[in-house]
Amino acid sequence: MIKAAIFDLDGTLLDSLYVWARVDFDFLGKRGFEVPDDYGKIIASMGFREVAIYTNERFGLGEDIDDILAEWNELARDKYHNEVKLKPGVKELLERFKKNGLLLGIATSSNHELYGKCLENNGVAEYFHSITETKEVGKGKKFADVYLREAEKMGVLPEECIVFEDLGEGLVAARDAGFKTAVVYDSESAADFLRLEEQMDYAIRDFSIDAKKIIL
Repeated sequence: MIKAAIFDLDGTLLDSLYVWARVDFDFLGKRGFEVPDDYGKIIASMGFREVAIYTNERFGLGEDIDDILAEWNELARDKYHNEVKLKPGVKELLERFKKNGLLLGIATSSNHELYGKCLENNGVAEYFHSITETKEVGKGKKFADVYLREAEKMGVLPEECIVFEDLGEGLVAARDAGFKTAVVYDSESAADFLRLEEQMDYAIRDFSIDAKKIIL
């Protein structure tokens, strides 16, 4: 029996991945680099600080990691605070789950400085029991730790919980840890969706339509 749901934010609940594509373009372009074709795929499952360390090393920037993180936050903050919206059908799904007594949680690689105001602006911040960021567990989403910690906060077992995620590595990690899984389509991670839609418990192309198929 499903007692709880854990949601990724960027690319799952939030239509926000375009923000990070722009941040990558602006940040690297300022330093004379183009965004490599493999860059997005490599960093997708990493935590925020882990991405900064990788970027610093890959491009030989020799910059302070905290300075990189601060610049990324500055580049993304305005869009998260004033522009980023929920994907269609998300609020209705959250309301249905809450009405049916499910606990709702978040597992994200982002940070509260960005998503906190965004969730408030979209009227869903109070829906969530708790939130776990990858920096809290010290591992990115190719490991299940962030989902396991969030389930622990909600007091549920993995098999009593469904994870909604657009990231392929995160879904595989969650499934292998015993969670029910729902792969969510986003244009920025479409390859992961196509690869995994038959392997996960549910495939969500459109929350307004496909989320109704989820058996609680």
